[in-house]
Amino acid sequence: MLKQALKNPGLRRRARQFGRLIRHSAVTPRTGQSHKPVLAADGQMGVTFIGHASFFVQIGGENVIIDPNFAQWLFVLKRLRQPGVNVRDLPPVDLVLITHAHFDHLHRPSLRSLVEHTRRWRGSSPTVVVPDHVFDLVSDLGFRDVVELNWWSSYRHRGVTITHVPSRHWGARVLRDAHRGYGGYVLRDGRHSIYHAGDTAYFSGFREIGSRLAPQLALLPIGAYDPPAFRNVHASPADAMRAFLDLRSRWMVPMHYGTFRLSHEPLDEPLQLLEEEAVWAGITERVLVLEEGVTKIF
Repeated sequence: MLKQALKNPGLRRRARQFGRLIRHSAVTPRTGQSHKPVLAADGQMGVTFIGHASFFVQIGGENVIIDPNFAQWLFVLKRLRQPGVNVRDLPPVDLVLITHAHFDHLHRPSLRSLVEHTRRWRGSSPTVVVPDHVFDLVSDLGFRDVVELNWWSSYRHRGVTITHVPSRHWGARVLRDAHRGYGGYVLRDGRHSIYHAGDTAYFSGFREIGSRLAPQLALLPIGAYDPPAFRNVHASPADAMRAFLDLRSRWMVPMHYGTFRLSHEPLDEPLQLLEEEAVWAGITERVLVLEEGVTKIF
């Protein structure tokens, strides 16, 4: 098998490219700092960017973590921005949402830390919501409940409704288990709504998500688009802007950039290109770039 792989020019090229990513990450200094999140008052929604695709969301009186990843290293890839929040500085967590099984979004050590942290605070564990066929990857981590959702199905946790929505990506944990689900989530209480797209390329489903669920705030990925073939499963800044306009949301927050070097665009390019797209569309005031760890209250 290895000999066959070494004879494949395409595999050799991808191996060389990945080697360059590893070397560049290793010598790049880690930047950023952690903060204590601000706690939202009743009737408010708080959004704190942890880094990569990880967010702490306060909505409907619930503390929600989406795609938590606090790792300093992701296997051989160095984390280039410090997590905006330390687990020890979070309040007890009610819900954890996982968009898909890829290692940068479903990070088992981070999930285990959140379970242990909440048990110490509250004496009970959070509930985790995952796509279908992801149960086995989280069932041994100590969560109180594991809820699996298909696209367009919903789960209500006290005052918050979570709806699992489609994306254009794939859900495998390893190369040969591509049966696993994937997608994004829309969270709603009586006043606020927020959409986390997970990993996705641009696709026509954004219009349907917008028309059916009308999320006020859209968390959209803007990185990992170079080489161009990556746009089959990831969004560029132009793709993210097109998705935002399809959704007709009030605000956009970019994510999935600058934390791990997963592709070959310069680290500062995604935000630069997104700013250009926002100027061109005339909506610069609706694009909110959140600093890691600094809570935005809505």
